[in-house]
Amino acid sequence: MTLDLLYLSEDEAVGIATVLRSRSLGDMMEAAEAMTVAAHGRRVTYSRKVFIPLTKLCRDVCHYCTFATTPARAGDAYLGRDEVLAIARAGAAAGCREALFTLGDRPEARYAAAREALSGLGHDSTLSYLAEMAELVFRETGLLPHLNPGLMIGEDYAQLRPHAASMGIMLESSSDRLCARGGPHFGSPDKTPALRLAAIEQAGRARVPFTTGLLIGIGETRDEQVEALVAIRDLNRRYGHIQEVIIQNFRAKPGTRMADHAEPSLDDHLWSIAAARIILGPQMTIQAPPNLHDRVDLAPLIRAGVNDWGGVSPVTPDHVNPEAPWPHLEILEDATKAAGRILMQRLAIGPRYALAARDWAAPAIATQILRAIDGRGLPKVDEWSAGHGDPAPDTMVMEPVLASRSILSILDAAEEGERLSEADIVTLFDAEQDDFAAIVERADRLRRQAVGDMLTYAVNRNINYTNICLYKCGFCAFSKGSTKAMRGPAYRLDMEEVGRRAAEAWDRGATEVCLQGGIHPDYDGHTYLNVLKTVREAAPDIHIHAFSPLEVTHGARTLALPLEDYLARLKEAGLSTLPGTAAEILDPEVRAIICSDKVTADEWIEVMRVAHGVGLRSTATIMFGHVEEYKHWARHLLRIRGLQEETGGFTEFVPLPFVHMESPIWRKGLARSGPSYREAVLMHAVARIALHPVIPNIQVSWVKMGPEGAAAILKAGANDMGGTLMDESITRAAGGVNGQEFGPREMQALAASVGRPVRQRTTLYEPVLPRRAVLAEPS
Repeated sequence: MTLDLLYLSEDEAVGIATVLRSRSLGDMMEAAEAMTVAAHGRRVTYSRKVFIPLTKLCRDVCHYCTFATTPARAGDAYLGRDEVLAIARAGAAAGCREALFTLGDRPEARYAAAREALSGLGHDSTLSYLAEMAELVFRETGLLPHLNPGLMIGEDYAQLRPHAASMGIMLESSSDRLCARGGPHFGSPDKTPALRLAAIEQAGRARVPFTTGLLIGIGETRDEQVEALVAIRDLNRRYGHIQEVIIQNFRAKPGTRMADHAEPSLDDHLWSIAAARIILGPQMTIQAPPNLHDRVDLAPLIRAGVNDWGGVSPVTPDHVNPEAPWPHLEILEDATKAAGRILMQRLAIGPRYALAARDWAAPAIATQILRAIDGRGLPKVDEWSAGHGDPAPDTMVMEPVLASRSILSILDAAEEGERLSEADIVTLFDAEQDDFAAIVERADRLRRQAVGDMLTYAVNRNINYTNICLYKCGFCAFSKGSTKAMRGPAYRLDMEEVGRRAAEAWDRGATEVCLQGGIHPDYDGHTYLNVLKTVREAAPDIHIHAFSPLEVTHGARTLALPLEDYLARLKEAGLSTLPGTAAEILDPEVRAIICSDKVTADEWIEVMRVAHGVGLRSTATIMFGHVEEYKHWARHLLRIRGLQEETGGFTEFVPLPFVHMESPIWRKGLARSGPSYREAVLMHAVARIALHPVIPNIQVSWVKMGPEGAAAILKAGANDMGGTLMDESITRAAGGVNGQEFGPREMQALAASVGRPVRQRTTLYEPVLPRRAVLAEPS
């Protein structure tokens, strides 16, 4: 049934209505739930917000409304600046993220009192005052404004968009019949369906993330509901701006003209929700207010297609339905769990739009959004940041109780060595609670199968021979020349200093030097050959782990050599292995944003393929938590696995969480603030699962994660702790605080903290000869 309805896209509304009438409510709900879960998984969202009733005056007289009032009853026509700010500050203190401005539609068109009040406030329109208050709230509290000011045209949206994360207007109904004498909208000029549809269209033209919906049970027919939903669907297809659709049930209120009007039944509401899901499609967010039903009715609403509860406030009442208090979040969480789902917080702007905030919001608003969210577009729930030195959160469940069958099926397939699909891997990254715990547990089990309980580390030294670079990678705070205002001076080590550092590393017990640097304008292919010659002469037996695929490509091009020939020369000159850096995210969509002038994803893969072909092994990395989404993580992992299945040349996979603090792209407001702690743990665990059994070693970066975070990840699929480094500079340039060196004693203490044995290894994961093994810090 679901597919039949999905492909009725060009039919007239009456045709869809006929199909729906032929189905039972049970069939509709089954189809709607399947569509919802396919697109949104087990997640049901809500927004923690405050309601700011800027004015309760309105030029409309809807016959069911208790929000709108008259000047005689309203007292002050508008909330004052101090009142608005007091409500917003109370919300911010209570953990809210959204300020929902509710107000009547252009009351100055009807009431002299409204015009006089606006004049006293220094404004000539409600919309002008609303713009000032939204800007004030955002500037002073950081709450994201969502605005519901009624009918607007293009210039109105242009006035308000710089100060709002999202806006909305309820279509309510597309039936002109309800505006006739005796109807609920008679005498309400702003409720004319054509005008409201025009306002929704203008929001699309203005690129405003938009909320709309239906008010069911006010006298419309089911066919008219379908007609309204089709109209919403068609507008969204044209502009892509409708972030959520509310299906709200009418509630009869004492003192209104419709006080005795029959309320829709639960089945009526379920039918409308299911119809909305079927017509609007899997990706649409469908919302139902949780305070307009009894608690026992909430789980059925989810099964009918709801995946969002709208705004829930711990501070302010629902001013539109003051007789219906918000359920406590614990009640809402329990009701959501009863439907087999997980309650999660969102922002005022929907997740898909939050991820694309630079396209859908003004710059200041977009920056705030991006810095608040994770890779799903949902707010980060912890204060942890990679490289920042924050303590690892201890709030995540680590013992699976009842993981979902879909997750367990994916995990079982991976354990059998099957290659997971992109969708499977995205599902794993999206996991929460019991599913998250099941992934961590399975990753640890696969680690034990692949490499046992032994933890490993290498004693090595980083030699970054220059930070001067021709390239303009947006995430890089290390390079100079293309990013001028970052930390520290520009430098270029001479060959004598490179050799001295290599010899010193060997004398201090290192088995490896890792050599990388910026692409200096004077460097060519001979430069890298000279580096190898210098190191080999200074420390003949040390393992040289050097040159990213970007450096290799640069060297080959400057000498006009094929990759194979140049890599063979590097190997002959002493190169032992290649680091898998410069990979970032192996997807052209992401690279176009963060490193458009760097090697492409295909070029990175080709360098590694050729290197493996000439007998050089390498590591593989991913740098995550900036502008990409989970689908890009999945594609990256699949490309790494594909090449490993072809060549077997990767020794390890190293997730590198984005350290944002001094990154140019973050400082410009163009990137997220690194991954959440949950995402960092999952990246290591999912990498273990998705790369099983072809890459045996998963490394955790103590520089990025800190010792506590690294310890948690060693119980989530990782088996290697990386290198002692001696001179770490790239993460420190980005604002990292976890130090330049993490010596053997610290490595041993880290292993002891998770109850695992540990040994020093070579770059190729071989035992270190006793005379080179470093068991304690040098005296």
